[in-house]
Amino acid sequence: MSVNTDRSYKMKLRDVENAFKYRRIPYPKRSVELIALLAISCTFFLFMHTNKLNSRLKEMEVKLQPSEFSALGLTGNHISGHDAGKHDDINTLHGTYQYLKSTGQLQHLTSAQLNNTPHSKLDTLFFNRVPKTGSEKLMALLKLLAKRNNFEARRDPEQLLETILIDNGFARHLLDAEILNCSTPNSYTKHVAFVNFAAYQKPWPIYINLVRDPIERLISWFYYARAPWYLADRANTFGEAYKMPSSEWLQKDFNRCVSERDPECVYEQLEMGNLGDHRRQTLFFCGQNLKICMPFNSLEAMQRAKRNVEKRYAVVGTWEDTNTTLSVLETYIPRFFAGARDEYYAMQRQVENVNRNALRPTISEETRLLLSRNLTHEIEFYQFARQRLNKQYIAHHLEKDRSVSG
Repeated sequence: MSVNTDRSYKMKLRDVENAFKYRRIPYPKRSVELIALLAISCTFFLFMHTNKLNSRLKEMEVKLQPSEFSALGLTGNHISGHDAGKHDDINTLHGTYQYLKSTGQLQHLTSAQLNNTPHSKLDTLFFNRVPKTGSEKLMALLKLLAKRNNFEARRDPEQLLETILIDNGFARHLLDAEILNCSTPNSYTKHVAFVNFAAYQKPWPIYINLVRDPIERLISWFYYARAPWYLADRANTFGEAYKMPSSEWLQKDFNRCVSERDPECVYEQLEMGNLGDHRRQTLFFCGQNLKICMPFNSLEAMQRAKRNVEKRYAVVGTWEDTNTTLSVLETYIPRFFAGARDEYYAMQRQVENVNRNALRPTISEETRLLLSRNLTHEIEFYQFARQRLNKQYIAHHLEKDRSVSG
């Protein structure tokens, strides 16, 4: 019942009561009973409606996962070195919701503002996957969804060395021979930095990707690259082309590597090397401009990466927020991700520990604090991506609630 309808009903009821009161109409016993019954019915309906609204608000609060840290005023764009050490605890769904509410943005938030899928000119999903973000899991999910939603799930061949930054010739070949050469609905997956399709006069695909806590990515790769099964797989796949690392390198401890400033674990600002240790998550969203995107922890690279995400990516998810990620993929890219949650949880036991190193040692707080000071812009970009994902989720669910209550 709307507010206007509710008010109109109360006015009519008051008129009837006044008419009885001042004897302008008879006051038969049965009429009194009918009026009482009508009043009770209206009161019951209002109670049920209010109770339903309260239930939906409580349900929304559960969905928004309350956090012990308030995100009021935190947009992910101004994170100090001190705050960066606590980046696990901010930009939750609840924090994003509270920030949008406190700044007056919540009432104007719509999913259309955050939906880049309609901008695509192709029925092609392009997953330019970031290493060590759980991309194998998403590729496994795409294979299952391909059968369910009638599209072809494709990927590039496994390579000894991935080519993240590509020249113009390579880019044109990649676009023409790999990504754009499928005439039916399809997905294509490859480790490669963001490619500007418009620069090659090509239509845009539907861009997606995953992100992960930058510190966790570094640590994960350090031990993953030393895992016995990883080494065995590389040796079996590439044979003599793969050179087995030394025992000294394999036995390194990450805490000591950082504290002793081992060259492998020194994170100099704006340095141009060490592409292979995956310290640059922003690179995969910044693009192919070596001068702008390659300097480590660069402010300019981070800003360009943010712009590309806002303008070109349909969804950038994270397995650190699994339910939110799956929900947003289903909502914003239904052609490919309809039924994603059902398929994901059906396969969870088989893929939950894909590429996970359970033998990874504990990392000290001193090491984490040092890394957080060296990864400020990488952390800020990660927080930005998570907040955008949260906004997409919130916008959709607010629209659902408005449509039901309105």
